Amino acid sequence: MSAPVKSCSLGPVPTLLVHEFVDLLLPFITKMVNTSLAQGRLPTSQKHAIVTPLLKKSGLDTADMGNYRPVSNLSFMSELVEQAIVSQLNDYLVANNLLPPHQSGYRKGHSTETAMLRVWSDFLTTADRRQVTLLGLLDLSAAFDCVDHTILLQRLHSVFGLRDVVLQWIESFLSDCTQQVAFNGQLSATQPVLFGVPQGSVLGSLLYVLYTAELAKVVAGHGLQMHQYADDIQIYTYTTIDDAVSAVDRFAACLTDVKAWLRASRIRLNPTKTQVMWLGSSQQLAKLDISRVFCRHA
Repeated sequence: MSAPVKSCSLGPVPTLLVHEFVDLLLPFITKMVNTSLAQGRLPTSQKHAIVTPLLKKSGLDTADMGNYRPVSNLSFMSELVEQAIVSQLNDYLVANNLLPPHQSGYRKGHSTETAMLRVWSDFLTTADRRQVTLLGLLDLSAAFDCVDHTILLQRLHSVFGLRDVVLQWIESFLSDCTQQVAFNGQLSATQPVLFGVPQGSVLGSLLYVLYTAELAKVVAGHGLQMHQYADDIQIYTYTTIDDAVSAVDRFAACLTDVKAWLRASRIRLNPTKTQVMWLGSSQQLAKLDISRVFCRHA
């Protein structure tokens, strides 16, 4: 009943009618969801998506395809099964403390606001110690669409301990999917989906978080801090003015390893939109003479 009342051309029954006749339909819906979970598979009929390109924010150039986010519209039944999976998977991850601690995306009690407050608090604390912060804002190119299914399933098994019917269901969710793009009232030809997790699906977002969870270990290995919200990544380190050159070297080495890890995960860093900056009090920043960070090619 908490599902939003929205229409999808893939669903035989509008969500509004499901809400209205839920007493009659609920036993059948429950049976379908439980059967899907028990058998470890999602029916092929629920694996098709209508993709709508939406501008990432108002005011962007509508002629630049890079300014659009592809949002998948899935069938109502597919979303219901996903909600059941996400509910149980989240309970398992929380109970076993498996969620990445510095990822605020798609987690209860976390939001863009809490992510911003955490990072901003670290900056202010550093400034109070008369130190400066070297911050990198990493931009990824179509990260959700680049997820490699084989790598994802391997990580779900080896890192998060998912196996048997649970892993079978997720593999079924990812395989043999198709999609069409809706634009200007028309639909494209149907195409197979070979990579990625659908944006707009509740499970796809959580799977992306788990896919990139090990990135935190790469950053921590260099002694740097990291915080994420979905595919937005902030990497930063603190330093005194006297140790700024060494801090820049550590930062550059970290970025090199991050690029290598992302490439091995089939995700591409977008250098044109990635930004690096110094933060601190005006008195401390005036003492800095380092304006560039050189990162080795990975």
